[in-house]
Amino acid sequence: MSSRRDFMKKTALVGTGVALLPNLAFGATDTSKEKLQVALIGVGLRGTNHLNNLLQRKDVVITAICDIDPSRITIAKEHIAKAKFPTPIFFGKDDYDYKNLLERDDVDAVIISTPWLWHTRMAIDAMKAGKYTGVEVSAANTLEECWDLVNTHEATGSHVMILENVNYRRDILAVLNMVKQNLFGELLHFRCGYQHDLRFVKLNDGKTPYGKGVEFGEKGISESKWRTQHSLLRNGDVYPTHGVGPIAAMCNINRGNRFVSMTSHATKAVGLNKYIVKNGGADHPNAGLNWKQGDIITSTINTAQGETIIVTHDCNSPRPYSLGFRVQGSEGLWEVDGNRIYIEDKSEPHRWDDAAPWLEKYDHPLWKKYGEYATGSGHGGMDFFVLNAFIESAKQNIAPPLDAYDAAAWSAITPLSEASIANNGEPQDFPDFTRGLWVSRTPYNWIKDTY
Repeated sequence: MSSRRDFMKKTALVGTGVALLPNLAFGATDTSKEKLQVALIGVGLRGTNHLNNLLQRKDVVITAICDIDPSRITIAKEHIAKAKFPTPIFFGKDDYDYKNLLERDDVDAVIISTPWLWHTRMAIDAMKAGKYTGVEVSAANTLEECWDLVNTHEATGSHVMILENVNYRRDILAVLNMVKQNLFGELLHFRCGYQHDLRFVKLNDGKTPYGKGVEFGEKGISESKWRTQHSLLRNGDVYPTHGVGPIAAMCNINRGNRFVSMTSHATKAVGLNKYIVKNGGADHPNAGLNWKQGDIITSTINTAQGETIIVTHDCNSPRPYSLGFRVQGSEGLWEVDGNRIYIEDKSEPHRWDDAAPWLEKYDHPLWKKYGEYATGSGHGGMDFFVLNAFIESAKQNIAPPLDAYDAAAWSAITPLSEASIANNGEPQDFPDFTRGLWVSRTPYNWIKDTY
């Protein structure tokens, strides 16, 4: 913690460096701020993590917080008091009190960490209010919402950043470094996804022992209040960005490349029912529910440059956690499961190398320089980097590294997968959210632009 505090005291020296910054936004002037006035909408588990990381910084002041759960407001107040930060203004009298927060002049930037169905509408309202906006993943649920994010950004000039922390994971940035140095040759194929047994999260009443609850909705706590309903009513990949975000950066999606089409398939749905029967009994009311979401959703994306990407969603079956990454090119590949790598003419023929020495050799300059400051920030340190990129971009009022077009393209996987599954795997075309500008948009220099 102390090292991060020391780091933030020197933040003025970092402003043009540690964030992964693209060009200045159209029409933007130098509005760099010494202290950014930040508001948070939603301080559940994810929002509280952002709050705690903000409380480590010396270049922000938290001016407002909104949450409709009084218990989360209480927790936020305790954290703020412990950090000896000034007390912000609190909102939360109803679902739309966040709009009153957005009217305040002492709010420059907003971080949205609410249930999924609120992400787009809150982000749009924040951009219309002229706030620099950070939205948690996924950013949108429908194609209309994806377009709303892009259209609002273009109409208002306000920026939105999708806060995808996995893009900043240490091994991911090391592999990205390898990609940019052409270690794998010409890129061909990727695999990724979200494979995480969340049954204990989706069915949690807060009363039974950890991992043994069978309630959701009004009887649930935390994510089980809202997340589980998606499994009941929707059959598609509802959470694609942890996997596809890093892959999109590697193959320059929206910047010289784009997603073109996708097919999706779903297995039967048995995992949640089995879990409920095991822990709540066959007579429990939830044991009779007809879950719509298949336990495993598999989608295959084609890109304009000829790569394929397999994206997997697997949250309702027993399994260890893995995002299932594979990065494969004409001269070799890396796989996260087993942490193994094979590079033609450098690895022993037909035998995997342990990837650890390679990851160390190609460790990203961002992690080499600032990794110690990320300790304790959450999710192995990547939460520090994604929040810092947001804050530094907002302070200078420039386009973020993960922008409205990324938020739209990555989030579009959800409605397109639903449509494909509903039509027996029929291919679905991706909208071009850049309206053709992907051809000329310059790829980020993920190495140079971190200094």
